[in-house]
Amino acid sequence: MVLLLSALAPVAAVIVYIYVKDKYEKESKRYLTLAFVLGGIVSIIITTILYMFFDLFLPLPDDYSIWQQFVKAFFVVAFIEEFSKYIMVRGFLQPRTVFNEPYDGIIYAVMVSMGFAAVENIMYVLQGGINVAFLRAFTAIPAHATFGIIMGYYMGKAKFSKNKYKWNLVGLFTAVLFHGAYDFFLFIGFIPGISAGAFISLIVGVVLSKRAIKAHQEISHFKE
Repeated sequence: MVLLLSALAPVAAVIVYIYVKDKYEKESKRYLTLAFVLGGIVSIIITTILYMFFDLFLPLPDDYSIWQQFVKAFFVVAFIEEFSKYIMVRGFLQPRTVFNEPYDGIIYAVMVSMGFAAVENIMYVLQGGINVAFLRAFTAIPAHATFGIIMGYYMGKAKFSKNKYKWNLVGLFTAVLFHGAYDFFLFIGFIPGISAGAFISLIVGVVLSKRAIKAHQEISHFKE
């Protein structure tokens, strides 16, 4: 029970933070729950199927080179995971009438991301223990949150733009870029000191996420 709570606590903290930042028109808890469940169940299933496909038809050798780690980070892990979240927002949430201001892109994308991150974190923490829970609370969970905020910023913009397809895809590929960079530096940790690049990319993501939240708050349709 302690491990389960330690795995879910940082996820809950992100959800509370992003909900509080929804200043002008709070989203229905029903739809926020739906977004979380879509991320925690459907996105996980899609990710698992796509991983199995790549392992079966496009396997990478055991002795990865730096280039192969790059491919794995950006084109396998980051793309598959962010795509599985993206299609949940794009297909089930963005078309709904409750998605009625740009910030909704952020809150729904983060809820999907946190559903995904919750399941992933539980698996890692149950295997690795409390130390893994503590480490991931300050690394992987915030990282998933920033990927969601960055994607959601552009998807919120897309909802109210004539260039909907363009901004949706910008959201997807920007999230993949940040996710891929974060993972790549961790994957090539065999190079001394290179893992610091993951934390730098995370810090940049956090800074941009704060700016994205503020930008959509400023243009809320419900701001008086």
